[in-house]
Amino acid sequence: MTATAEREVWFLTGSQGLYGEETLRQVAEQSSSICEELASADGPVRVVWKPVVTDASAITDAMLSANSDARCVGLIAWMHTFSPAKMWIAALDLLRKPLLHLHTQANVELPWSSIDMDFMNLNQAAHGDREFGYVQSRIGVPRKTVAGHVSDPAVIHRIHAWMRAALGFDALRTLRVARFGDNMRDVAVTEGDKVEAQLRFGVSVNTYGVNDLVEMIDAIDDAAAGELASEYARTYKTVPELASDGSRHEALRYAARMELGLRAFLDSGGFRAFTTNFEDLGGLRQLPGIAVQRLMADGYGFGAEGDWKTAALLRTVKVMGADRPGGSSFMEDYTYHLVSGQELILGAHMLEVCPTIAADPPRCEIHPLSIGGREDPVRLVFDARPGPAVVVGLADVGDRFRLVANQIEVVPPAEPLPALPVARAVWRPEPDLRTSTEAWLTAGGPHHTVLSTAVGAEELADLADMLRTELLFIDRTTEVRQFAKEIRWNQAYYRLAGGL
Repeated sequence: MTATAEREVWFLTGSQGLYGEETLRQVAEQSSSICEELASADGPVRVVWKPVVTDASAITDAMLSANSDARCVGLIAWMHTFSPAKMWIAALDLLRKPLLHLHTQANVELPWSSIDMDFMNLNQAAHGDREFGYVQSRIGVPRKTVAGHVSDPAVIHRIHAWMRAALGFDALRTLRVARFGDNMRDVAVTEGDKVEAQLRFGVSVNTYGVNDLVEMIDAIDDAAAGELASEYARTYKTVPELASDGSRHEALRYAARMELGLRAFLDSGGFRAFTTNFEDLGGLRQLPGIAVQRLMADGYGFGAEGDWKTAALLRTVKVMGADRPGGSSFMEDYTYHLVSGQELILGAHMLEVCPTIAADPPRCEIHPLSIGGREDPVRLVFDARPGPAVVVGLADVGDRFRLVANQIEVVPPAEPLPALPVARAVWRPEPDLRTSTEAWLTAGGPHHTVLSTAVGAEELADLADMLRTELLFIDRTTEVRQFAKEIRWNQAYYRLAGGL
């Protein structure tokens, strides 16, 4: 996982020279104090105070500096006093980093008995932020607006959600995805416009022959493969046949060799996401299982059957949820439990579910796989940890990309699953299975998704706004007929907006 410690959000305060130097000194002191309170709230990135800006030149310089500084993932702007917003127009038009408009003030309570016009002139964010909000709306600046005092935990929660989305946006802008082979034949939803994806999101997707990877795997030192295989045996509950004296130990060593080769290939090319395809395995002896699972656990994005969109989305969500409880995984809706009033979805994949969502230490097992035509692959088997989560998918709907998400509750399996030799998650979708699935199908949502217990609805909404990408969210308030109307309205909006 890429560290976020070096990433920053800049805190920018607007005012003007009309009030005089004494007032501007107070503005600087109070804005610095607000910034310090934000910085002390243990957010996902550092908050860095910048000098108060009072004219168009200083504002433009600040925006251009933010654009060019790789450490800066976004700006928080606050109009402490009245900052005539015409002087922000050119700078906002140039800004290429996410923006949060913080509508706050230095004081929580009004000092009723001592308020005079000096106090009013100094503390007029209620006035200045409305001017700023108007200009942002007038020129179409995508931003998040958060109102309230920074001592309020609810305000901090919303700011931190935006910060995590900004980290995801930043990661996606420079993401490189390696595809080993093409996508699964005759499958539509894993296709997509890679040129548009690079233009819209910044992600670069390139395909490599599987045997390019095989060469790197075959070059792995035997001792290194043996050492990693021993780590598997120490870390996981490993079945006896995979143990060092077991009959299938060589399969474990080859799985370890695949992990080392994959890491070497991805790291040498600066890739933080990748895809495989069981229909195009070249000289691979196994379909990668435990190798993919462990790479996901370390923050790499993954998509099966050549699904580069889900690989990029998973990497983005991984970055957004870094250092948070829970995890995020590649997922696929597989089958349903349709007992009336107890409806559930069972999600899994052939092999590739990330152990960051595991309820208990995974088991390292080996089983036949009827798909792929290779040796039996090694994989980690577990049940997902119960709790609230989201599933989200990314689809290319022709004239744009669409995110579809569903609020869910991961639950324990109703009974043990001794005959299902893959990692899996069981969940109850909101508001119910019928509404959830009808809405998802109506939206054209993909069957490959990202399941996350570390990232929620607010972070996804903030990310969609930053990307200017449609997000359809299915939750407890969803009603299918209204949801279908939202899709039609969105269709009209995005076609009109695309022509402007």
